[in-house]
Amino acid sequence: MNNQLPEHVLNLLNEMDLSSLEQAYQYCIERNIDPKTTVMETQPIAFESAVNAYTLGTALALFRHSKNAEQAATIIGEGLQAFTKIGSVAEQRQVGIGHGDLAARLLNEKSQCFAFLAGHESFAAAEGAIKIALNVNQSRSTPLKVILNGLGKDAAYLISRINGFTYVRTQFNYDTNELVEVERKRFSKGPRGDILCYGADDVREGVAIMHREQVDVSITGNSTNPTRFQHPVAGIYKMERNNQGLPYFSVASGGGTGRTLHPDNVAAGPASYGMTDTMGRMHADAQFAGSSSVPAHVAMMGFIGMGNNPMVGATVALAVAVSQA
Repeated sequence: MNNQLPEHVLNLLNEMDLSSLEQAYQYCIERNIDPKTTVMETQPIAFESAVNAYTLGTALALFRHSKNAEQAATIIGEGLQAFTKIGSVAEQRQVGIGHGDLAARLLNEKSQCFAFLAGHESFAAAEGAIKIALNVNQSRSTPLKVILNGLGKDAAYLISRINGFTYVRTQFNYDTNELVEVERKRFSKGPRGDILCYGADDVREGVAIMHREQVDVSITGNSTNPTRFQHPVAGIYKMERNNQGLPYFSVASGGGTGRTLHPDNVAAGPASYGMTDTMGRMHADAQFAGSSSVPAHVAMMGFIGMGNNPMVGATVALAVAVSQA
């Protein structure tokens, strides 16, 4: 079996004096961490490659005796990176390392609010948000606020109700540039209820929501409304935060696959393919590849089979588990 593993994976196994991924998994289990369960709980449609990559990264973080969850996240990123295919988009963009760095940033006390900039088209942002909310504050002295900010108020309401989030309905005054909260409804009492879900009517309201919550880290969704909402919001907000002298770390979750920009978004047909990739490069401090939600499209980019948004949640959850082992 190991003859089929990438050289980078074998090198990390050798560092731990392990001869297989099965041994790495047992190494984690013996320390009361189950990477497979964590991955599949986060995104049930994830591929086995995601389980293997997180098994390697988690074992490595345990083996190196990570001093805290932030350091564990960075090391888990090394394990993820080892599974990128040589010469692929994922390898060139250092997507595995990027996931580790993003999770580490969320575990750092300097980060106060993390936003999933979503199209509200799928539950991928919700999957990632739930896993972060349930785990990240176990390793922080001050809670990290997690929000979803997407296009469409009805969609935001539905996502909030189904997942137990708090729906925040806002109204934007286009004459004064003021954002007013008109309704707030919490759908559960636990940590899920601490996640705020906003629905914007357009880009201007989306940017105003980012300012209202003082978002300092975000990741875009990439399947629906990328040119209509997520990428413009991130780009405009970044410019305005820079003008204010305030930090903002922007991550683009997808790009690189043909289907990531549907023709009905820009009426350009095949000519539009790759436009989300281009827009991501215009604002992103880190750019992932494939899809925020669809495992197969992430795998197509030479990485593992798991949506980029759920992956953020899995990395945080396992980093926290390592710090508590």
